Amino acid sequence: MKLMLLAAACVALSACTERFRSHGYVPNEQDLQQIVVGVDTRASVEDLVGVPSTSGVLNSSGFYYIESDVRHYAWKRPEVVDREVLAISFDDAGIVRNIERYGLQDGQVVPIARRITRSGDADISFIRKLFGNIGRISAENLLN
Repeated sequence: MKLMLLAAACVALSACTERFRSHGYVPNEQDLQQIVVGVDTRASVEDLVGVPSTSGVLNSSGFYYIESDVRHYAWKRPEVVDREVLAISFDDAGIVRNIERYGLQDGQVVPIARRITRSGDADISFIRKLFGNIGRISAENLLN
């Protein structure tokens, strides 16, 4: 009985160990040294350091490489303990303009606001809308 209780306690305690997971990819410093600001293009950057995690939405303004380290501990919510963002910006001709690094300390938490615009006819069914329009048809509209 004591042996089973000890085994159960060991299993319970082992569930409380923290685990770290790394998500994403940021090129190492040696690969970044190969990029020449003012010379390299989007295509050459992809060849040198790989395809970015995401790219700029407006006019393909830049490449962003993002890596996050997340700590999972027992029943608690996962916590981001480290994040690195490498931003490579380009000019209008597609030439590298700047390379910048940002860490978790540089960012700020942006709360997500969920705003929903509701229309007044959301509760009306399709059939009701269809039959509701029948009375609005006039002979004048049909002849024009």
